[in-house]
Amino acid sequence: MKNLLTVVMLFVFSTALYAQKDVTKFLGIPVDGTKTAMIQKLKAKGFQYNSSGDYLTGEFNGRDVRISVVTNNNKVYRIMVVDDNNSDETSIKIRFNTLCRQFENNKKYIPLGDYTLSEEEDISYEMTVNNKRYEAVYYQQPEITDSIAFVKEAQSTLLSKYTEEQLANPSDEIKQEIRDAALSYTMDLYSKKTVWFMIGEYAREYYIVMFYDNEYNHADGEDL
Repeated sequence: MKNLLTVVMLFVFSTALYAQKDVTKFLGIPVDGTKTAMIQKLKAKGFQYNSSGDYLTGEFNGRDVRISVVTNNNKVYRIMVVDDNNSDETSIKIRFNTLCRQFENNKKYIPLGDYTLSEEEDISYEMTVNNKRYEAVYYQQPEITDSIAFVKEAQSTLLSKYTEEQLANPSDEIKQEIRDAALSYTMDLYSKKTVWFMIGEYAREYYIVMFYDNEYNHADGEDL
């Protein structure tokens, strides 16, 4: 079993020490639980609740915003943050690129690409004529959890498929399978903690909409 533990530690434990239910956070608050509880937590952060419009107002990242709490089956799965003031085309391009740099420089996030816009980008034309959508997607870093519990779970999974003798001296094929499983497991955890933003448009004025999503609570066809 000692050799088995070594295999697990080497090929799995090094890349997947994360909790299965580690969820996206907004201002340190887990995007989870009931809508009422989330609104109370946001109010404790200084946001004001507008009951007639069912949104909160306040300042976020240096901007006046409106915040909506979105649920699925009475569980919060999304925090939507919308600029309270619109911008012209030049200003929104600067704001979009500034946000991209802020996320890229924040160690809590993993970028999925380079989303910055060039000075030549004609977003008005592209959005109106070509229906182009300008968005940027990032993953929040998973948080490390109980490593011993994870190793035990990995051991159990591996022993259901291979003998201890096979795992004590794993073939190249088994080693690759363990690597692939660890990578798949890790990427699945990342994808559950998605934060993204996009440019919205109304009457040739522009604004940023940000989404903090808990994909564990997102609708997945269970009500169909």
